Amino acid sequence: MSKGMNPVRRQFLSTAGALSVLGAGSPLALNLAGVGAAAALAAPADYRALVCVFLFGGNDQTNTVVPYDEAEYAVYRNARPGIARDRTDLVSLGPVAAQGGRSFALPKELAPLATLYAQGAAAIVANVGPLVVPTTKAEYRNAAVPLPPKLFSHNDQQSVWQSSDAEGGTVGWGGRFGDLLATANGSPTFTAVSVSGAAVFLAGQQILQYQVGSGGPVAISALTGNPFGSPRAAATLRQLLTATYPHLFDNEYARVTARSIDAAAALSEALAGAPALTTPFPDDNPLAQQLRMVARIISVRGALGARRQVFFVSQGGYDTHDNQLGTQPGLHAGLAAAIDSFYRATVELGVAGSVTTFTASDFGRTLSSNGDGSDHGWGAHHFVVGGAVRSGIHGRFPVVALNTAEDVGSGRLLPTTAVVQYASTLARWFGVPDASLTDALPDIVNFGTRDLGFLS
Repeated sequence: MSKGMNPVRRQFLSTAGALSVLGAGSPLALNLAGVGAAAALAAPADYRALVCVFLFGGNDQTNTVVPYDEAEYAVYRNARPGIARDRTDLVSLGPVAAQGGRSFALPKELAPLATLYAQGAAAIVANVGPLVVPTTKAEYRNAAVPLPPKLFSHNDQQSVWQSSDAEGGTVGWGGRFGDLLATANGSPTFTAVSVSGAAVFLAGQQILQYQVGSGGPVAISALTGNPFGSPRAAATLRQLLTATYPHLFDNEYARVTARSIDAAAALSEALAGAPALTTPFPDDNPLAQQLRMVARIISVRGALGARRQVFFVSQGGYDTHDNQLGTQPGLHAGLAAAIDSFYRATVELGVAGSVTTFTASDFGRTLSSNGDGSDHGWGAHHFVVGGAVRSGIHGRFPVVALNTAEDVGSGRLLPTTAVVQYASTLARWFGVPDASLTDALPDIVNFGTRDLGFLS
């Protein structure tokens, strides 16, 4: 891990400095007016939300979407001694016309996603990964084109996926979407919301991500109740924390603290007045509980004045160098249960067509087995779920074999769909105009296809 200041803290200082120029009374929305294209965007009348489910560690894509035709399955099984899934453990998705009629399946733990796929509410995007420009195997081997920085490194590829920059990147594409569309919201504070700690994905040039826990906003405990046995202590502490100071950093810290206190109060009040969700979420599933909070925040979008929101949740544990058959199935079961509950909650709330959930991960993994697991890869397959999804397998699904045109070593997949194309498709559905796509995703200029067609 690189040394130095945390990138999110660095972004806070940069943004805080920019805000201070506007003066103590200037709202964040006014600063957004200076963001070129953002100033010209008309506020949308509808509601839309993007929910990023990040799978930390690098999900093994080959045991996530498995070739099901007998001949292709046999090649897959022979390439993965010790870690291939039994064909009897798979749930068929049937033949896919867009993939030449080839058949695919999901492991049984992902059966809820197979059901959503069959219902037209889930899609798979094949072989997605970071690319700077379209790249061939020969170009990769000869370093003939620019390549993503520090391939196969966890910290760096997590950041590259979320921001197009290696570790230390300060602005993510979810945050850029927020910069462009936050003027649609009554309060920009609730534009970019993480239920999984600080994420560069949600860091914008102007927007600051708002972090909550699975149980709701995290309040400063000493500001509630009767601290130290004194009824005046809470008010005095708040005054100290939010006072105006002559020093720039002190003053900005106080302003951010005040904004946090006010935001926590506003969100708590809105959630307290919301009807309880009847859709069950597994209590012992941390990802499900994160998504339950996202659903609850979406349920009070009217009270928060929100029309465009980007959320971040995550699940860890996918670095399966060993015991892959013992580890990944449990992770997949938790992932599928959480996403299924969340989708059902959006149906309950009447916003299934307005909420799109998508997965992301550090990278895929090698097709080759190391005996008990798989190693760091590059391209991987990802799920997109929601009422606006066009079901099917989009992109070009690779031949699952060694030494193919997409194999850059040990079955590491050279991506055939770039992350920026995946993100661009989400951006266009979200309402980012074509003219602003390069503001949010600069590398999209290098790719001809900006809409992969998995959203209507």
